[in-house]
Amino acid sequence: QVQLVESGGGLVQPGGSLRLSCAAPENIFSSYVMGWFRPAPGKERAFVAAISRSGANRVYADSVKGRFTISRDHAKNTVYLQINSLKPEDTAVYYCAADKGLVVTRGRLEYDYWGQGTQVTVSS
Repeated sequence: QVQLVESGGGLVQPGGSLRLSCAAPENIFSSYVMGWFRPAPGKERAFVAAISRSGANRVYADSVKGRFTISRDHAKNTVYLQINSLKPEDTAVYYCAADKGLVVTRGRLEYDYWGQGTQVTVSS
């Protein structure tokens, strides 16, 4: 069983920023597409962002483009989600996920492993 560990969530005021982290086991990190998801109306976990194995290809949900940035650090076996200009509607538990497929995908069912989630609360 692959364990993904998220961190970095918290309470932040509207307009603020957070950086979420997700640590993965060294033996799988470089071989997996990594993604972030969060609950949305009617969806248990909706796609937020994903990054290819090399980091060269990044895909975002339309609702977060321009505010969220996904990145990965192979030396630290960690994927990050930088969240700027936070809005109250960004409040959610953010889940990290790993997909052993070859291409970046938005599909929740394509991802093989999931973390426990980190809570982000945006409130004044």
